[in-house]
Amino acid sequence: MATIDRQAATLALAHALSAAERGLPVIPLSRTKLPALPSPHREDPQPALCRGECGLTGHGVHDATTDPAAVRALFAAAPWATGYGIACGRPPHHLIGIDLDTKPPAADATAALQHLALRHLFTIPETVVVITPSGGRHIWLTGPPGAVVPNSASRLAPGIDIRGAGGYLVGPGSLSTRGVYRLAPGTAHLGPAPCPGALLDLLTPPARPHHPQQHGDHQGQGLVQFVLAAHEGQRNTRLFWAACRAYENGIGEELTGALASAAMRTGLTEREALATIASAARMTMSR
Repeated sequence: MATIDRQAATLALAHALSAAERGLPVIPLSRTKLPALPSPHREDPQPALCRGECGLTGHGVHDATTDPAAVRALFAAAPWATGYGIACGRPPHHLIGIDLDTKPPAADATAALQHLALRHLFTIPETVVVITPSGGRHIWLTGPPGAVVPNSASRLAPGIDIRGAGGYLVGPGSLSTRGVYRLAPGTAHLGPAPCPGALLDLLTPPARPHHPQQHGDHQGQGLVQFVLAAHEGQRNTRLFWAACRAYENGIGEELTGALASAAMRTGLTEREALATIASAARMTMSR
C-alpha cells in the first residue's frame, strides 16, 4: 500500500483546488507523476476503451475536473496523492504544454526551441513557466477552441515534448520522487499566454483521411487490448506496431492517450510510451 505523506497530500489538494478555481481541470497524481487512482477495469479479462463513461473514477486525465467538490472527492479516494495533473486541451484555456528537457542528450532543448522560433518567425510570449525537479521547463500556452494539439515526444526537436489533448502537465507545488515542481521566478503572477500562430501550425498535424467512427472505435479497442496483452520484453514492440496501425488508419491522434495509458499499465513510463508512439507517427507519416 502506498505510504501516505499527509502534509504533501494536503498541499497537493490545496494547489489543485487553486488551479481548479482558475478554470484548470485537475486530477490527483502519485509521487511517480502518474494518475493516483487505479483503473476500475484493471482486473477485467478484456479491458474496455473507457474514458469514464462507466461512471467510476480511475480513468486518468479523463477524470479531470474544475468542480471543487469533485476535486476533493478524487483526492479523498487517493489520500496518497502528493501532486496534481492539469489536463491539456480542455476548455476554457485549451492548455498546451511545451516540455523542455535538460538532461543529455537533449540538454540543448531550449536552444532548439529558440532555433525553431527564429526559423519560423515567432516568439514565446511571457507566460507561466514551471521548473521541474530535474531542471527542465514546462512552458504553458493556450490554444484556440477549434485546434486539437496532439501529444508528442521529440517530434519538433530532441528534448522538446508536447502535452496536448489527452495529456496533462504536473502542476506547480506537486511533490514527485525527484522533488517539487515550482513556478519559475517572475511568472507566478502570469496566466498562460496564447500560443503564437506559427508555433501552433507546427504543433497541429495535417488532417488525416476520415474513417467511419464505428469502425474507428472498434479498431481502437482492438489495438488498445493488443498493447495491454504485452509481456515484459515485447511492450515497446507491441505499442509501436499498434501506433503504426492507428496512424495508418487515421485514428492515431485520437488514440494516443488510450495507447499510452495501456502501455503504462504494462510497465512503460509515460515518456517511453509517448516516445514510441511519436516514432510510429514519424515513420508512418514519412511513408
